[in-house]
Amino acid sequence: MKEPHQIIKRPLVTEKSTRQKEAGNQIAFVVDPRANKIQIRQAVEKLFKVKVKAVHTMNLVGKRKRVGRFFGWQSDWKKAVVTLQEGERIEFFEGA
Repeated sequence: MKEPHQIIKRPLVTEKSTRQKEAGNQIAFVVDPRANKIQIRQAVEKLFKVKVKAVHTMNLVGKRKRVGRFFGWQSDWKKAVVTLQEGERIEFFEGA
């Protein structure tokens, strides 16, 4: 099994994920594409010392991008939306 830092790459901080965090106690992460829901649950619980209620995952396809006359592709990636138990919190920006 991989280390928790290899499974969870970074938190996904967007307007939608901020609303989900405030309204539904859900946190979004960019995760390793080969990780399954059980591995993601264990990694979040170990890294942040919280209890996870549910994990939802989705595979997202990279977009085609253009720079001048050259075309390229962004990488495919996997997103996980983790629902925490009542009373649990994860704060990423404590000093802000």
